[in-house]
Amino acid sequence: MDEEPERAKRWEGGYERTWEILKEDESGSLKATVENILFKAKRKRVFEPHGQVRLGMMRHLYVVVDTSRTMEDQDLKPNRLTSTLKLLEYFVEEYFDQNPISQMGIITTKNKRAEKLTDLAGNPKKHIADLKKAKDTTCVGEPSLYNSLSLAMQTLRHMPGHASREVLVIFSSLTTCDPVNIYDLIKSLKALKIRVSVIGLSAEVRVCTVLTRETGGTYHVILDESHFKELLQYHVKPHPASSSSECSLIRMGFPQHTIASTCDQDSKPSFSMAHLDSSGSGPSLTLGGYYCPQCRAKYTELPVECKVCGLTLVSAPHLARSFHHLFPLDPFTETPLQDYQGEKFCQGCQGELKDQNVYMCTSCQNVFCVECDLFIHESLHCCPSCIHSQPNPPGI
Repeated sequence: MDEEPERAKRWEGGYERTWEILKEDESGSLKATVENILFKAKRKRVFEPHGQVRLGMMRHLYVVVDTSRTMEDQDLKPNRLTSTLKLLEYFVEEYFDQNPISQMGIITTKNKRAEKLTDLAGNPKKHIADLKKAKDTTCVGEPSLYNSLSLAMQTLRHMPGHASREVLVIFSSLTTCDPVNIYDLIKSLKALKIRVSVIGLSAEVRVCTVLTRETGGTYHVILDESHFKELLQYHVKPHPASSSSECSLIRMGFPQHTIASTCDQDSKPSFSMAHLDSSGSGPSLTLGGYYCPQCRAKYTELPVECKVCGLTLVSAPHLARSFHHLFPLDPFTETPLQDYQGEKFCQGCQGELKDQNVYMCTSCQNVFCVECDLFIHESLHCCPSCIHSQPNPPGI
């Protein structure tokens, strides 16, 4: 494990002549070249989907946030901690928007210890509320990578084999204070199929390189705040499932939210099963909730695994929103505007096509501008022209 594969460092190879891609136009301006670079970076995300590859759609993710004294550095404004928590709020919203049947938890580490900020849950509002409270955290001491991963592993090891087990570490320090040899823990994480990814805020650390390589994760070091946001965005979409993951039918329940009538004399407020092991700040006794169709246990939020009978409880609309991960929309064909002979307007926004290229759907042959192309592939996940051209099913 200690033997790192040989790879050329940036300074060992020749100089990267990055300035050669910058070319002036006829007026001596670099604006066109810069816009082209930004345009290619924007279009890159469209071609990243893995096609018809089995994805780990039911994700269980722990985000480990380093809150040691290095998080007070001001290379990110106003400091690393505030910037990280602000970007994590955006990440939580995007994560649950793209993964509605998944769960997330947050762990913080400082002063050689690790503690849970939030437990694994599918409610983004709770995570965002706790992240806002964490902005007043005092950054002291050193982080403990071992204690953080061990705390996450205690929960993730009990997750079902068909689910994806992941840990995302946001690591600011260049050191970690561990009670025992961390390489033994890395072997345990690999055996349990827990994928660990790291986003570094300072510089590359060898232990993180080994950790991500052995567990199949990714390791990146940020350049600036915009790059930081881009790296977090990379972890929003589910990764391809490993070939050794279990393939089995999953029993699910689809409870509807019911509220007992206040005029009913037999209706009484009751506790949610979620309050058994968490000291939530929400109301403990309520009249309504989601009732497990198998054992009638009550829960206040979905998705959740029933603590009584073990049935996975999800919302039917949430499951329907995960459909695009199974059958992603194919990338549109890119065609130069001057070679396109049809009408020069976008089928999506009805605006005039002014960019150098147009993007044609392979099914309905309609064209879209670059902004509509990005919106369709990143948010809509289906071609609006194809849906409009399909006849309505009988009875509608």
